[in-house]
Amino acid sequence: MHIKEKTISILKQFDIGEKFSDLPALPKASVLIPLFVRRGELHTLLTLRSKELRSGAGEVCFPGGKRDPSDRDDVDTALREAQEEIGLPPDQVQVVCTLFPVISKSGLLVTPIVGFIDEAFSPSPNPAEVSAVFTVPLDFFTREKDHHGDFRHFHSFHFLDPDSGIQHHIWGLTAVLAIMVAALALKRKPEFDIGFDSENPLSFFQQILHQKISKL
Repeated sequence: MHIKEKTISILKQFDIGEKFSDLPALPKASVLIPLFVRRGELHTLLTLRSKELRSGAGEVCFPGGKRDPSDRDDVDTALREAQEEIGLPPDQVQVVCTLFPVISKSGLLVTPIVGFIDEAFSPSPNPAEVSAVFTVPLDFFTREKDHHGDFRHFHSFHFLDPDSGIQHHIWGLTAVLAIMVAALALKRKPEFDIGFDSENPLSFFQQILHQKISKL
């Protein structure tokens, strides 16, 4: 089986469906975690937020943002934001699954959407929102040598982009989501402590989510 089809089959097992439909009405956001295959290996695409933004300026993120009243669902939000930020047409994304939501430091309920894009996709960053777009091999997020911090505080990586020569700091929620998708898609336990069962993370994230909601 081709790596793309194998990965889709694996990730579909973690699609949450309607499992979290009973959550309180928190402000919602979605991110798209774009995957593609390059030279036989899975990669993902990340953005560097513009330094002119009011929140998260200069941070590394997956394409995404807050729910718009016109969005039909979490997938719609993620695809719309990806088109606005990096020029990725929604019809060029093969949506694979919706993963369990997490609460951001600003109190947003963030739902990750995983989808495959074409390796040949050429981003057109919106300079008002994105200052750079770069790609990272997915297994980077399972390796000890590039990892800093720990799950009790925060995960942190420093990635040297071979194309631009720029070193990017990937941390916080973005790092957690990247680790989670890497562990699931590659069926590989990271070399560092991640704080949850990489083969069945749902119960851990569900517990954390309900703990945070109970404190709201």
